[in-house]
Amino acid sequence: MLKSIFGRKGLFLLLTLIFAFSSLVACNSSSEGKGGTTQDTSAGAKGSTVNSATANQTSATSQAEAVEPVTIQYWHSHGDTQVEGLNYMLEEFKKAYPHITVEAVFQGGYGDLEKKLIASLAAGNLPTVTVLESASIPHFAESGILAEIEPFIQRDQVDLDDFSKGMLRAYSYNGKQVGLPLVVSASVFIYNKAMLDEAGVKPPETWAEVPAFAEALTIKEGNTTTRHAFAIPGWSAWYYDPWIINGGGQIIDENGQSGLNQEGTKKFLKNFQTWKENGWLLLPYGKGASGEMKQLFLDQKVAMVEHTSANIDWYIENAGFEIGVSFLPADMNRETHIGGAGIVIMNDIPDAEKEAAWQFVNFMTSAEHNIAFTDFTGYLPTRKSALASEAGQRFLTEKPQYKAILDWFDNVNPRIQHPAYGEFRKLYEEVVGKISLEGGDVDQLMEQAAKQMNEILEDY
Repeated sequence: MLKSIFGRKGLFLLLTLIFAFSSLVACNSSSEGKGGTTQDTSAGAKGSTVNSATANQTSATSQAEAVEPVTIQYWHSHGDTQVEGLNYMLEEFKKAYPHITVEAVFQGGYGDLEKKLIASLAAGNLPTVTVLESASIPHFAESGILAEIEPFIQRDQVDLDDFSKGMLRAYSYNGKQVGLPLVVSASVFIYNKAMLDEAGVKPPETWAEVPAFAEALTIKEGNTTTRHAFAIPGWSAWYYDPWIINGGGQIIDENGQSGLNQEGTKKFLKNFQTWKENGWLLLPYGKGASGEMKQLFLDQKVAMVEHTSANIDWYIENAGFEIGVSFLPADMNRETHIGGAGIVIMNDIPDAEKEAAWQFVNFMTSAEHNIAFTDFTGYLPTRKSALASEAGQRFLTEKPQYKAILDWFDNVNPRIQHPAYGEFRKLYEEVVGKISLEGGDVDQLMEQAAKQMNEILEDY
């Protein structure tokens, strides 16, 4: 990320300065927005929310504006496998809102999109709506770039209880809703059902059940493991942050300090180390680790892998055996964490565009087309009512693997929401990598990482 260029507080400070600059430009401009309306100059810098005139407009005003053509630009990361679903949603939206033209612009992966978003702020060429990866919400929300959408939600009586609680929290910041879940995934265990059935075991529901499960599935030739019972990705903290929480640990404690050196936090890694030394666990790390893990699973050299739910369909289509899915096992807690992206509205845009943007966001995240969009993209349903519908029940009948996640719908939680998360998570990712590749003393390594993390946190 750009922090390496701009220093520890780089991205946050850069966003703040850019947003302040763009607001000043807006205040001294009489340029027209994409919808032909005058640029709104009432949006402030840090902490700005939806303009009250927009949020509290009457039904009559909304209807009057509805006949005025307006164009909004939607930046996204919907790759080749999601394009059909996106096109379906755009076509359906156009039927419902013929006066709103949506210019959908692919901006690459989430990281590429975020870099382009930062550049667009400096250039004063903001999109209207964009997807935003959940872990990046704090960066952008802290700087006031994202519009608070609670006034729209209240005005249009959107039922937030219909969403998973964790999914909503992932797209809120400091108690303010700044986005809604759009393409959501979760880390889960994906397993070879025939292999587990043959061994007479089921995926572990608790950490205490792991040893018996692993002994039944691990195959060794001398001291060499030829089939691992399970694999956990070492390359990304997204896969083991839930293990920290489930073991009773904390990444940041209640005083805002690092929790990496707490016994509850180190518990997950000590287990990983023991399971690895026993030959049960494969802990892939480094370049090509994801592809290697996938291939070993397809070759039936590992019985179960933790991976993103967005890959469930891929495993079903490519494996020569029946696929099962299991929620992560419990210890002190039982949860998994959200991946994917939500959809957000830029704050410093004209009112007409902001209103059109909200209609687009509300439509894209509504229950009406939720199952169809899910089926197209391979991501999780986000609305409970959609799951309860005829289409939702048909979806679960056709893809029963998803039930293992959706049974724990409200235990799919956001990652830690802190502007420095992207920086300090690298510290314990490196520790996991060291344990994977070289071994080492967990207590010593995590103590060192905790000190480095506290140095980062001092700047926030």
